[in-house]
Amino acid sequence: MADVVKLYGVAGSPFVCRVKIALNLKEIKHEFVVEDLSNKSADLIKYNPVHKKVPVLVHNGNPISESLVIIEYIDEAWKGVPILPQNAYEKAKARFWAKFIDDKCQPALFKAIASHGQEEAVAEVHEQLQFLENELEGKKFFGGDNINLVDISATFIAYWVGAAEEALGIKILIKDKFPKLIEWSDNYVNCQVVKDGLPPRETPVAFFKKRFGKA
Repeated sequence: MADVVKLYGVAGSPFVCRVKIALNLKEIKHEFVVEDLSNKSADLIKYNPVHKKVPVLVHNGNPISESLVIIEYIDEAWKGVPILPQNAYEKAKARFWAKFIDDKCQPALFKAIASHGQEEAVAEVHEQLQFLENELEGKKFFGGDNINLVDISATFIAYWVGAAEEALGIKILIKDKFPKLIEWSDNYVNCQVVKDGLPPRETPVAFFKKRFGKA
């Protein structure tokens, strides 16, 4: 019997897009179930009663929540292009950087965006991003020649940060300071499997204008 795969989410969420990209990499056919977060469906609450958040992947009736957990599940459940390294040490490193992006980079980025590029907030972001810049030394992607867990985890940096800069007229990713991150962002978002998992540019731009734009 064929797998039944459903992804509950909203198109503009970077966390949902992470899962879409992982599914695309593995060429997994799935149904995308659009959620209204102001009026969450009974299915979403049933499948993720702890957080009641998207994304939720439902595979043959079994729900999995939290984007990084879902991506690891996808990598283990389906063959095809590997998302995590096979080597135990490299796998641990990938998990470390994915967690670093969620725990350190994204909160600092939101703070800088919400402050409209306030100098101190941007300096804090730059301190965190420098670690990622260093990690890209000699590599096209964080996974080397191929996209891996870290690249997918950093989707917000690659796509949403530029949208925030455009929406608010600020600058966070400075080319002179982060040439490798800028080059990586271009390479990453221009991969077809990534493109197919991203919303139109105007969607995140409109989000940032609405949420953080000055009246």
